[in-house]
Amino acid sequence: MKNKRLAKIYLVAIILLISISAYFIPPIRLKFTQIFVLFNSMSVENIVEFLHSYGVWAILISFLLMMFQSVIAPLPTFLITFANAAVFGWWQGALLSWTSAMAGSLVCFYIARIAGRDLVERLDKNFSLTALDSYFDRYGKHTILICRLLPFVSFDFVSYAAGLTAIKPLPFLIATGIGQLPATIVYSYVGSNLSGNTKTILFGLLSMFALFIAIYIFKQL
Repeated sequence: MKNKRLAKIYLVAIILLISISAYFIPPIRLKFTQIFVLFNSMSVENIVEFLHSYGVWAILISFLLMMFQSVIAPLPTFLITFANAAVFGWWQGALLSWTSAMAGSLVCFYIARIAGRDLVERLDKNFSLTALDSYFDRYGKHTILICRLLPFVSFDFVSYAAGLTAIKPLPFLIATGIGQLPATIVYSYVGSNLSGNTKTILFGLLSMFALFIAIYIFKQL
């Protein structure tokens, strides 16, 4: 109980420090604004240019960028995955995107685990997570795996939601890693040969995943 209270204090302190820095320190505020504009542009080319501008630090910046979008910005990860493949090569970019996405998912998971559960139950005193706990205790890793395989399910939402349940961090991370790997490989391979409109490519990828899921469900039936 004491450790959980300390964890909450540290979490609140970190959030406050980042918020105050982003608001009151002009260079940091400018950098946050630049990143939001970067994502809002929905342009892989802009992200590639942004990464190139950091030279040898591009790998670290890409890693932090993926974690940033996981925790704060509810935006698609495929933009950074495409950019990583274009900048670093398809398999190096895939490895970077995969590891940074898992790191971001783990941060979301622990934020929800530390602060979210109590907050949810306080907002609605008639709501209990006990039933959800029993389900995730038995089927949690399978649920996470399926959600990660579906490209139209929010990556960040799944991470935060999982943190509210009884699923342990290691099964969550393993299911995330396995479920995220196919999409990361496909996005990276396409991203390294990116020549068309991003939306067209994304539609094709989503259609391919939807077809795969439909075939799988049909076989099960």
